[in-house]
Amino acid sequence: MSVEIIQSTILGIVQGLGEFLPISSTAHLILVPFFTGWEDPGLAFDVALHFGTLIAVLAYFWRDWITILKLMFQNEVQSSKFKVQSYNKKTLWLIVIATIPGALAGYFLEEQAGTIFRNPLVIAFTLSFVGLLLYLADKYMKHRKNINQLSLADVIIIGLSQAAAIVPGVSRAGATITAGLVQGLDRISAARFSFLLSTPMILGATINQIPDLLIRGVNSQIIIGIFFSALSGYLAIKYLLKFIETVSYKVFFWYRLALAVIIVFVVYMV
Repeated sequence: MSVEIIQSTILGIVQGLGEFLPISSTAHLILVPFFTGWEDPGLAFDVALHFGTLIAVLAYFWRDWITILKLMFQNEVQSSKFKVQSYNKKTLWLIVIATIPGALAGYFLEEQAGTIFRNPLVIAFTLSFVGLLLYLADKYMKHRKNINQLSLADVIIIGLSQAAAIVPGVSRAGATITAGLVQGLDRISAARFSFLLSTPMILGATINQIPDLLIRGVNSQIIIGIFFSALSGYLAIKYLLKFIETVSYKVFFWYRLALAVIIVFVVYMV
């Protein structure tokens, strides 16, 4: 097995897990080459990994999206498949509103995201700080709302938190789940809304970068990256929802903190 295939497989898995677990896919895609010495596979490969996670979230939530779109034209629909949430006529518009801050941050801070924000020490700080916020929100906030009860103020705050995820280590999932918990969402609803909110963001990023992918062409490395990104992303969504139903988010705080300590150690001691 060639080095390129191994690299594509590992980075695909890292992207899929990191996109939907509250651990920051961007940070991990920076840190894996940082720790291994691998060369950057390029922008076309990044596009492929985003496309893989888009496949994952659509494969898991396509029924939800059909329900949300139907509600634009009819009365409230209850989903018998899910225990904790239903949607209403406002859900699609709330998702749109919550998407705007993240889209603006991506547009205006794209250069900084690719340069100064990629510093390993910045990543170490954001990993530990946002992890602590997630832990505190999960432990001390009252989790009584479901998605159907979100207000405009709630989604604006969640949307602003998503904008902060332009900084590697914050984690789009981590920021939006934390904000959802702070606004009173229960654990599963916070994760579900985060995943729904990821759909337009990943779709937008993918469409924006497709020309680069077409220019460079599709090869076996890109196909493998897409496959493993989609597979690991789907499994991350599925098992995170099962995990937090009975446990909590605190394990992700400890993981983020441990990774931050390792980064600082490597920067200063190696």
